[in-house]
Amino acid sequence: MSLSNIAIMYNIPTKEFEMQYKEHISEFRKWDQLDHAEDYIIFPNNMGKYLSIDEVNLSNGELYTVVTNKEAKGKNGAIIAMIAGTRADDIAPVLLKINKKLRLAVEEVTLDMANAMGLIVTIAFPKVIKVIDRFHVQQVVSNAVQEIRIDIRKKVIKEDNEKILEARRNKERYIPITFKNGDTKKQLLARSRYLLFKPKSKWEDNQKIRAEILFKKYPELENAYNLSMMFRMVYEHNYSMEDAKNSLDKWYKKVEEKNIKSFIAASETIRVHEETIVNYFINRSTNASAESFNAKLKGFRAIVRGVRDKKFHLFRITKLYG
Repeated sequence: MSLSNIAIMYNIPTKEFEMQYKEHISEFRKWDQLDHAEDYIIFPNNMGKYLSIDEVNLSNGELYTVVTNKEAKGKNGAIIAMIAGTRADDIAPVLLKINKKLRLAVEEVTLDMANAMGLIVTIAFPKVIKVIDRFHVQQVVSNAVQEIRIDIRKKVIKEDNEKILEARRNKERYIPITFKNGDTKKQLLARSRYLLFKPKSKWEDNQKIRAEILFKKYPELENAYNLSMMFRMVYEHNYSMEDAKNSLDKWYKKVEEKNIKSFIAASETIRVHEETIVNYFINRSTNASAESFNAKLKGFRAIVRGVRDKKFHLFRITKLYG
């Protein structure tokens, strides 16, 4: 329950109650991290063997790097550190304040594909297995498909606009082509966005019809979709690092064979990070706990109606998760 709701319940002016809570009830002024809270908060006692590192938007686009203990499952004791910024030069020195013995006891850290995150982990936790989150990797491939869809749609919109102008010049009415499901070309490409993320087995009946039209009209999108699903199978059908590497090699070859520009770029990105990508198959670890924790922070921000006092906001977060 927010402080404003409590104030209303007891018929106390909201601002007065919030001030009393902050200055006298909460022990905010006695907080041992008050002096440096805007720069970082740190809880070495929350260290564990399996960690996640991610970035979160604290307020108004202000990013903090958050390190959490997976074993806490997003509850009290989850936060190990929240540090302003995302640069390795800013984050690593704070994490190095944690006792070396505790840092060397960490066995695994899940992270995204950002180079800065990888460098932070290398500096602060030199003995860990780094695991790039599965869903960030799959997003690289999914984005390659969407890039093709968006490019085609831009061309269709341009063609439509030219035909509309031509019809106006000729004092005629422009009627766009409509497919059997009622979609125009623009609608077909816009409404196909979500079906391109899903395997065929999860398509609804209307999506099956739309996909049939889409792939017949734009075979390059069908090739891209098939490459995307082939990559998805790397995660779903393999249970060892060796098997995953073999599947990735087959996928690389298929990408080269199809020679689709956006997939060439995606495959190069995946090759660069392959070692930490296939580490997923050791424990099948993901960054889901970090994403869930970030969602909780956003939810808490909404409950308290934004961040007016950053230090006090961070203090309240630590009472929940520190």
